[in-house]
Amino acid sequence: MSADSLPDPDATRGVPAALAVDAVDVSLAGTPVLAGATLALAEGELGCLLGPSGCGKTTLLRAIAGLQPVASGCIQVGGRTLSRPGLTVPPERRGIGLVFQDLALFPHLDVAGNVGFGLHRLARGERDGRVRALLARLSLAGLADRYPHELSGGQQQRVAIARALAPEPALLLLDEPFSSLDAGLRKELRSQLRGTLRQLGCTALLVTHDQEEAMAFADRVAVMREGRIVQFDTPWQLYHRPVDAAVAGFVGEGVLLPAWQADGAWHCALGPLPGTLAGSAAGPARVLVRPDDLVADPAAAVRARIERVEFRGAEELVELRLAGGERVLALWPSHERARPGQETGVRLDVPHVVLFPGPPDGT
Repeated sequence: MSADSLPDPDATRGVPAALAVDAVDVSLAGTPVLAGATLALAEGELGCLLGPSGCGKTTLLRAIAGLQPVASGCIQVGGRTLSRPGLTVPPERRGIGLVFQDLALFPHLDVAGNVGFGLHRLARGERDGRVRALLARLSLAGLADRYPHELSGGQQQRVAIARALAPEPALLLLDEPFSSLDAGLRKELRSQLRGTLRQLGCTALLVTHDQEEAMAFADRVAVMREGRIVQFDTPWQLYHRPVDAAVAGFVGEGVLLPAWQADGAWHCALGPLPGTLAGSAAGPARVLVRPDDLVADPAAAVRARIERVEFRGAEELVELRLAGGERVLALWPSHERARPGQETGVRLDVPHVVLFPGPPDGT
């Protein structure tokens, strides 16, 4: 994600964040579920809560929506406090659009009726105009008179999104809205929604456990673990500058190799490491090696045996075994046609590497 895709910080300086979550704790039935959750989105920024099941991401989304009170901390939208201990503004008074896995379309209303449901305060002509514009923007033109049971899954999802956007909410919340769709349609709809939100200048927060979805959709991603936000950053930073080994393992593919110091430099089984290091370590350490960090080079001093090849279209994920038994992954063009059993030379080709303290087994 390039930096120029994010809202200009100078343009928003002094303006309240579109969404501000400050040190929020949430407990369910006396059990802590969220601890100190903190993040902020600027107006028009697209965010994501990413993590495995049970990490607290949906609970945080529900707290932002007003469906779950907070035990401590504060939630603001556009500078307006919506949640704090003793205060929970009802969902219908928050100015927030919601799209959950259960689309909850009204079966007795047609598409136009569903999308325009929350616009009863508008004059008929303005309401109809807004509905038509959203249907066209979300590839639903011509389906206004259809009923939900007459639509495909992807069309139903678009209707749910259009309905949430129709009142022009200050913030749109999406809880794994694409999980029931097949892979191709999921990517298509995700891309279309991202473009629509960009055109409308709408701030949005997506919940997902799918790292590819998070990276493709969001400007900033909050990686959650055991009720905490462990890193809130751009996709580029999460991939190239993870804060710890757990984030490195969760976001993207790669391996952690033992690293050591000798002659004033860091080394690993792939040879000496570049001088620009992200993070530091004293004593035992591990270095993060991503598949795109390795280049096939017949003249390289480091030799490896190809153990496994996974075809991915334009690229192949290649598992390599080094002379010392270490296994690493490489992502190479598929036209090179790597084959198991082949010997090859490999070298690191990275402007920086990331070191984490600790012995090889991560303990």
